[in-house]
Amino acid sequence: MAGNRSLRSQVEKLVGPTGGRGARVRLLNRSRSGETCRVCIQIDLPTGAFSLFFFRHADGAWHVFPPGQRRPEMGIGRMAA
Repeated sequence: MAGNRSLRSQVEKLVGPTGGRGARVRLLNRSRSGETCRVCIQIDLPTGAFSLFFFRHADGAWHVFPPGQRRPEMGIGRMAA
């Protein structure tokens, strides 16, 4: 399970093994609140370079789409237990 959640496994899932190609982190950005982490990975290919952005979600997994914003919630669910 941990391999499916790592940034390396997500990159390799999208572009294949990067052993012979250059893959480097171009940007590491964390929001002021510390809740959102964004990483830009640049992949070098013989035909040219391209970049992918990944976002770390609350469960620790990396995805190419940003996590949803937390919204205020009300309820007594926590107190009922």
